[in-house]
Amino acid sequence: MSVLPGKSGGDAPPAGSVNVRTPAEFRTVLISSLAAGVGLLAGVVAYLLYRLIGLLTNLFFLHRFSTDFTSARLNHLGLWVIVIPVLGGIVVGFMAKYGSSKIKGHGIPEAMEAVLTNRSRIEPRVAILKPISAAIAIGTGGPFGAEGPIIQTGGALGSLVGQIVHTTAAERKVLLACGAAAGMSATFNTPIAGVILAIELLLFEFKSRSFIPLVIASTLATAVHMQLLGSGPMFEVAAMDFGVPHALPFYLLLGGLCGLAAVVFSKALYWTEDQFEKLPIDELWWPAIGALGLGIIGYFVPRVLGVGYDTITDILNARLAFDVLLVVMIAKAVALVISLGSGTSGGLLAPMFMSSAALGGLFAMAVNRVFPGAHLSPGAFALVAMGAVFGAASRATFTFIIFAFEITRDYNSVLPLMLVSVIADGIAMLLMPHASIMTEKLARRGLRIHQDYETDVLQQMRVAETMDRSAPTVPASLRVGELAERIARREPGVCSHQALLVVGDHGRLEGIITRGDILRTLDSEPSGTATVLESGTPNPVVTYPDETLSDAADKMLWHDIGRLPVVDRRNPKEIVGYLGRGNIMAARLGRMHDEQVREPGWMGRKRGEARSPAPKTESGRM
Repeated sequence: MSVLPGKSGGDAPPAGSVNVRTPAEFRTVLISSLAAGVGLLAGVVAYLLYRLIGLLTNLFFLHRFSTDFTSARLNHLGLWVIVIPVLGGIVVGFMAKYGSSKIKGHGIPEAMEAVLTNRSRIEPRVAILKPISAAIAIGTGGPFGAEGPIIQTGGALGSLVGQIVHTTAAERKVLLACGAAAGMSATFNTPIAGVILAIELLLFEFKSRSFIPLVIASTLATAVHMQLLGSGPMFEVAAMDFGVPHALPFYLLLGGLCGLAAVVFSKALYWTEDQFEKLPIDELWWPAIGALGLGIIGYFVPRVLGVGYDTITDILNARLAFDVLLVVMIAKAVALVISLGSGTSGGLLAPMFMSSAALGGLFAMAVNRVFPGAHLSPGAFALVAMGAVFGAASRATFTFIIFAFEITRDYNSVLPLMLVSVIADGIAMLLMPHASIMTEKLARRGLRIHQDYETDVLQQMRVAETMDRSAPTVPASLRVGELAERIARREPGVCSHQALLVVGDHGRLEGIITRGDILRTLDSEPSGTATVLESGTPNPVVTYPDETLSDAADKMLWHDIGRLPVVDRRNPKEIVGYLGRGNIMAARLGRMHDEQVREPGWMGRKRGEARSPAPKTESGRM
């Protein structure tokens, strides 16, 4: 778009509108249709990855050809169990080195990075290499889950669809999020959590244009899961006694413990990555080194090998003794940190679920030993801790409250889940205020993720609430030279604004003239005999009193201008005000005042003491 800076109009869009677009309703229908296809495709890919992991696990650890999802801990390989993860690490290292470095890590930060830095474009090879590399890593004993790679793969599929079809960057972001939500839903049979995950970690918005496609994609992916893998949840959990209300004090303590665990997980993972960065060895071999550490741990604690869904189920059903839980909690956490920190491919959710569930179960057992009358349910505390630790570590607390609820489908779990999760989240925010386990990697690259949600004040306020009602005007017949002299004399009404409205008979709007227009006219015609109407911009872009400040700001940005006449919608020539950049900034300043300035309460207010005044602004003078 070529527009003169400071000029009041542009030659691309029509006056009075930001852009000529296809109706939003039609675009929503189109994107929702594409999202349906993405959801179905992501559901199928999740199923194929699930079976591929099962095939590789059976081949490497049980020496049989089967795609049934089984546990690597059932192997009888002896010392060979140390070698198999190393072989997988070597393969993944070569794939990352010569295929794509985007396959490293647990998937979600990479999807976030694509949204932030690449306009939601993901390379096609990532959609192929990520699930294959994850299947190899997990199938050779990697202590990871399939959900992170599936989320990234689903996001890649959505991005590819958005690149094939003509879409905007915002629509492509929605399709990427639809693929990610579908991947999550198809993996765990948790459609609501899949939608919320995409909103909290990828979209950072809650709008109909994104929510409708997300729900469609997540629903259809879950339907694929139900058709291919059954309608039951990923973890079969017996009925639990959550002990509400008598157990609430112990849930408070658990919340603090989970918050600390989330911080320890995050810091340990990135500290390990830093140590690998210091190795004087080509990064191609780092996954193999991490896998060697995993193999040694797996030799002594076979339950750390592979996804470990069976072990999570055992923990949630309180089938493991205290000492076994303790070993599993520590060994799985160490194996995860060493393996994932080496730069291999795999998901975080399942291994963190296992360690945090073990933490919750251990806490309940320990309390029962100290206070025999507490009668806490280890399974209930394991479930609550499982959702709280990852929610706090990822800053996606709402997602994992819903996730844990969808696993049990027991409404009694909601109260302890909410309480423990928000306490854990508060502690994690206090100790890690600027990053999470998902965003730390991006923060190190200079990308800051704002994950708080709030309504934009510019979308809440109308132009009429902040405009200058006394618009600066000059008659259309006034000579430019005379106007320049009036400005030089600092005459009130003309010297304090960067632009003046040009009016004709009966004060009707005819145009607008900026100081840039005046300088250009005097440069070409020093006498300044041209009229302000001839030198300015006729038929300027306008705004209306009932428009939002957001709409008005969009017009300013689109046309590269800094001020707008405010006119009556029924009579576009009738001036009712003037809106400059300062008026818009005043609205933002008012929100800052509401957020930061404390007002005296009733008890502390002295007789006759006035409320804190609202900030004064130089509105309209820009």
